[in-house]
Amino acid sequence: MISYAECSARERIAQLLDTGSFHEWLPPAERLTSPHLAQLGVPSSFDDGVAIGRATLGGLEVFVAAQEGAFMGGGVGEVHGAKLVGLLRRALRDRPAAVLLLAESGGVRLHEANAGLIAVSEVMRAVLDVRAAGVPVVVLIGGANGCFGGMGIVARCADHIVMSDVGRLAMSGPEVIEASHGVEEFDSRDRALVWRTTGGKHRWLTGDCDALVEDDVAAFRDAAIDAIGASKPVSLATLEAEHALLSARLRDPLAEDGGDDAIALWTHLGIAGADRVPDLDVAAVRALRPA
Repeated sequence: MISYAECSARERIAQLLDTGSFHEWLPPAERLTSPHLAQLGVPSSFDDGVAIGRATLGGLEVFVAAQEGAFMGGGVGEVHGAKLVGLLRRALRDRPAAVLLLAESGGVRLHEANAGLIAVSEVMRAVLDVRAAGVPVVVLIGGANGCFGGMGIVARCADHIVMSDVGRLAMSGPEVIEASHGVEEFDSRDRALVWRTTGGKHRWLTGDCDALVEDDVAAFRDAAIDAIGASKPVSLATLEAEHALLSARLRDPLAEDGGDDAIALWTHLGIAGADRVPDLDVAAVRALRPA
């Protein structure tokens, strides 16, 4: 068993995909760095924190992008985002079996915020275009930095989300919420609270991810293979269903009655023994989600 969380971006690529099949586009040798970081005197990375290319998975051609959480927390900047957009646009032309996004990001880099925000919007549009063309986009989340900010939105634009129980997914990160609204609103140092609110188990129980796996590269590989060929094109009906679900959540009395902890929500969803969820293993949590 190899921990997905402890792997670097390129280690995940090497372990997840068919052995020796990855061909990288714009590798570090191209020295494609961020001009914004250089102007600010901030150290750069020769791949700007993301590896992109083509490979095979289970014998099928896939395009893949892997964000490096060790470089600026996987933050998205202009070049980083352009590489993601380029990968997705090439997928529109070449029609691989799937596009895999190995997401690990705290969101947009503050150093190049406007450029990063524009880049994220372009990535979102490209993801939806690829889905509309019938190519499934699969997001894998299990890195130490989680998937937050703009990449959190990108993930929810995809066909499938695969998470480990140690993965995290949300719009705003715990530190951002605390900085904006105070520790009384969200204590980012409370690790149990953070994982109850943004972790893989919570996202599985609320239906925000499609597969919950162990923190194991092989488990992520199996889940990704299962997702290939299962495209879910966006339609008016699916958008209306999602809006109805979100509207119902906002109208739910739980949102107004002080039910501000995930355990209260799990109980409301009919999860038996909701208070035990944080201590359960992945197999037991998978069995709890209503059909």
